[in-house]
Amino acid sequence: MDLSAFLAKYGELLAQGAVDTIVMTLASTLGAYVIGVILGTLLTVLSPTGLRPNRVAYAIIGWFVNMARSLPFIILLVFLIPTTRAVVGTTLGVPAAVFPLIVSAGPYVARMVESSEAEVDRGLIEAAESMGASTWEIILKVYLREGLPSLLRGLPIVIITILGYTAMAGTVGAGGLGDIAIRYGYQRYQDDVMFATIIILIVLVQVIQSLCNLLVRVCDKRMRS
Repeated sequence: MDLSAFLAKYGELLAQGAVDTIVMTLASTLGAYVIGVILGTLLTVLSPTGLRPNRVAYAIIGWFVNMARSLPFIILLVFLIPTTRAVVGTTLGVPAAVFPLIVSAGPYVARMVESSEAEVDRGLIEAAESMGASTWEIILKVYLREGLPSLLRGLPIVIITILGYTAMAGTVGAGGLGDIAIRYGYQRYQDDVMFATIIILIVLVQVIQSLCNLLVRVCDKRMRS
């Protein structure tokens, strides 16, 4: 089958799969960062060297984060099917994939946030405290602001990891390129479709990495100016 015939037959399918994959990836990344920033900042603030040390709360949150990170995504995906159905109303399609993707990636982001905030100069924190800044102000203006470059450098890692997870979500009917690769490339032995999905995914990864690199450079220049 030549290229024009292939695109006529599968072009629309692959385009929709690419759109579904991008939507799943971006929506899940946004949700994961919302949860991850909250959990990661709590870990920073409640740690023994944090602004409001609390060993019990720190241990509980840390245990939850470690437990969630230890589960392989495909197992977590299947385990969460009843919860996904209760929350989203379905276990099929893009919406059903976003929920387990957020649950899986959120704790991973939390550890990245904690690590980034741990790199913040302790002198800046002490200076803010001496000026009477509240805990909330220190979190926003010191921890998150100073840790932003490190967080941005980790952004492409998170997005590309979630992109890979979307392919696994295709095994349970989540849609996207993973679903197409499994249904056509694997189950129907259509190597051309499998190859096409791989090419699209490679292109998506390269675009994501390039855009994130550009974002990091722009933010670094603004923060230094």
